[in-house]
Amino acid sequence: MNPKIILYLLILFITSSIYAQSAVVLMYHRFGEDRYPSTNIGMEQFKFQLDYLEKNSYNVWHLSKIVRYIQDKKTLPPKTVALTIDDAYLSVFTKAYPLLKSKNFPFTVMVNTDQVDKNFSSYMSWNQLRKLKQNGVEFANHSCSHDSFIPIKNETKKDWKKRITNEIQKAQRRINKELGYDVNTNPKLLSYPYGEYNLETAKLAKKLGYVSITQTSGPISIDSDLNLINRFPMSEQLPNNDSFIVKLNSLALPIESATPQEPILQEKNPPILRIKLKQPLKNIACYLSNGDKIDFKYISETELEVQSNNPIKSPRGKYTCTAPAKDGRWYWYSHLWIVND
Repeated sequence: MNPKIILYLLILFITSSIYAQSAVVLMYHRFGEDRYPSTNIGMEQFKFQLDYLEKNSYNVWHLSKIVRYIQDKKTLPPKTVALTIDDAYLSVFTKAYPLLKSKNFPFTVMVNTDQVDKNFSSYMSWNQLRKLKQNGVEFANHSCSHDSFIPIKNETKKDWKKRITNEIQKAQRRINKELGYDVNTNPKLLSYPYGEYNLETAKLAKKLGYVSITQTSGPISIDSDLNLINRFPMSEQLPNNDSFIVKLNSLALPIESATPQEPILQEKNPPILRIKLKQPLKNIACYLSNGDKIDFKYISETELEVQSNNPIKSPRGKYTCTAPAKDGRWYWYSHLWIVND
């Protein structure tokens, strides 16, 4: 067979495999609470998103189901998406849930248990969470206090490990006691508060038996690290509905590696990100969190080095690299940086 035909078929196989093995996880916090624009989504905007999913026949799954498919190396169907909601705010129950129920869409609520235990007025009660459970909603661990998992100043490694272990295990005990011992078990899901973690956090979470979830933008794929599951944040700050559609239809950038893996900046700021691609891609572009374009240079046709001209601002930022794919879709990869002052 002609070598060019063989190469074409190989690329076609790789591309088809990538398309079949991508899913998108969306992240929400508050609904119809205009006072909090960074975490709130307007109800008209939310309704548009749900209508779009329904009209375009997306497979809306629980996050746990997507994770099990990845764990079992099973093929994800096209247009698979999960809806996740952090923090268990009351507006989830009063505003989001009626719409989600009307569509029969499953979703996952990440519960930080201290706020629920303290009966804060802006959070759901355990009774309301139980009602959600009765209607097929799944729950995940979001710590008890919602404090960052990043080491604090003068905290020893031993004290940090003890603190984070307690945050995770206490929250899981409260969830199981209030919602049932069948909740958050297959798999056990952990959402990092503020999406912040370091490599030691990921190792500890894995040791405790958790699949962990970040707030770093991007789709997930069969090759995703199950201690660093990406999600696209949804809020009023999303520029428009077209931006939602682009993210919903994005594909995981086919990367072999991205270094450094550690998101906490050590000394060099702005940091250098080195990306090794599985295959050459054309028209790659990279951006900062604020949308400013970042220059990069090719080391080889599958290796690039990305560095912003300006330092990452506290508390965190990201580099995002995209490239056009087929059918108007985009490959997407975001890399988190944390400034731990």
